[in-house]
Amino acid sequence: MRNKSKVLNFWVLMTVFSLGIYLIFFVSPIGTLLKEAVYSPTTKMFTFEHFAKFFERKYYSQTIINSFKVTTLATVFTLAIGVPLAYLTSIYKIKGKRFINLVIIMASMSAPFIGAYSWILLLGRNGLITKFFQNVLNITVPDIYGFNGILLVFTLQLFPLVYLYTQGALSNVDNTLFEASESMGVTGVKRFFKIVLPLIRPTVFASGLLVFMNAFADFGTPMLIGEGYRTFSRLIFDAFLGEVSGDSGFAAAISVIAISVTTVVFLVQRYLSNRKQFSMSALHSIQPKEMKKGQSILVHTFIYGFVGLAFMPQLYVFYTSFLKTSGLIFVKGYSLESYRQAFSRMGNSIRNTFLIPGIAIVITVVLAVIISYLVVRRRNAATTTLDAVSMIPYVIPGSVMGIALVSRFSSGPLVLTGTMTIMIVALIIRRLPYTIRSSAATLSQISISTEEAAISLGASEVKTFAFITVPMMTAGIISGALLSWITMITELSTSILLYTSRTETMTVAIYTQVIRGNYGIAAALATMLSILTLSALLIFMKFSKGKEMTI
Repeated sequence: MRNKSKVLNFWVLMTVFSLGIYLIFFVSPIGTLLKEAVYSPTTKMFTFEHFAKFFERKYYSQTIINSFKVTTLATVFTLAIGVPLAYLTSIYKIKGKRFINLVIIMASMSAPFIGAYSWILLLGRNGLITKFFQNVLNITVPDIYGFNGILLVFTLQLFPLVYLYTQGALSNVDNTLFEASESMGVTGVKRFFKIVLPLIRPTVFASGLLVFMNAFADFGTPMLIGEGYRTFSRLIFDAFLGEVSGDSGFAAAISVIAISVTTVVFLVQRYLSNRKQFSMSALHSIQPKEMKKGQSILVHTFIYGFVGLAFMPQLYVFYTSFLKTSGLIFVKGYSLESYRQAFSRMGNSIRNTFLIPGIAIVITVVLAVIISYLVVRRRNAATTTLDAVSMIPYVIPGSVMGIALVSRFSSGPLVLTGTMTIMIVALIIRRLPYTIRSSAATLSQISISTEEAAISLGASEVKTFAFITVPMMTAGIISGALLSWITMITELSTSILLYTSRTETMTVAIYTQVIRGNYGIAAALATMLSILTLSALLIFMKFSKGKEMTI
């Protein structure tokens, strides 16, 4: 009885502790943001003047329309590319499929603004491709700046996310469905729309939501190539800078609007996904088939064409990192000067890229394992609440989370603004929903009978969790941790609002160097970041043992 009481107390303590973490570092900041949006410190009364200011002035309200336009089109285009790409690589034998998957993952993990910066180098007014077409072919290529440029970058940057999600769903489709459809004369495009698409529809909607969220929250790309095309994410960033001059209420109000928009989109996605859901378990996975020569050429051209376009920005950044520079200008010849300057001038940001995400990922994994165990194995009202609260950060843009943390922790008993701690907290809160889901999925595959056997032999539940359950989850935990760490080192939207000169990371440094025109240093840092990403992915593949990647 006493032993059971100790176990109960331990798990109750873990539940209270986890809820406390979210209450202090998530619920409280969001509550402060809501208060600032509707409360005037001068009149000490509730007011909607900040919201009125946004909707009454077309200069501000137009940004939502602009964002919806470019984000919706980007979502449609990414689905139109990513879903067929995943389908083709699943049903046909594709040469170099493992290489394609690696390149696609690399492309999906890089920061979108890096793609924007490299496309400026390629298709800008003085870009490599632009000059080639003008000087050699006497053809004027379309302008990369504005709406078209943002759409191009979002589409090529984010369709790999759709590909990865869809490929994972297709791995659960039973091959007997394909055999049955063939016997009924349903093949090719007809089979894709009649059978495959309805089966994976929830995954398609989920990937579309992820694309929408990423595109809607990204301000780096519009900042670099948007020029006159103002988006809502950029407005949030500009409003935050304006907060220094005393307009914190307006920054809070548009942050609340952003939360409302993303929440509505999330709920619509959940509704559409749940309308017709199928439970799939593939006893016989899809068997890739050989193609006829003509068909093979078309399919390989389609796949390698889009994969090449998606990865081309990173390749060009890698190339430019070795070019000689004179001041801020690339000149003829090759040199390692950009790397020397990157290490000498940005050494602090390189160190922080390991330190800050490193600390954050350790804490994230520990919390995720504990919370996933609570919500999977010890389900009750409190853990259900914890599960629900832990998923809310999923729908909140990173820039909004950054503003909320600054609003809450810039004064009061706990001042964290300007410290490394606030950046670590932001990364933990932002990545916990994904890591919890990854850990919960791993835990659900472990039979509870294993734990029951250990308990029947005299081990306590806590000891069983620590020495039986957690070791069995190790491969899944390490795989999830690696992917979370990659997203942490490429994080910009939150970090750009929280960093100081002492806590600058490589992603922030790349962005600031691009803004200042130091393209050589930016390219060197971006290349180093890509090498870190590639290294982590190779380790992930070793631990995942060929399993499909989930984000």
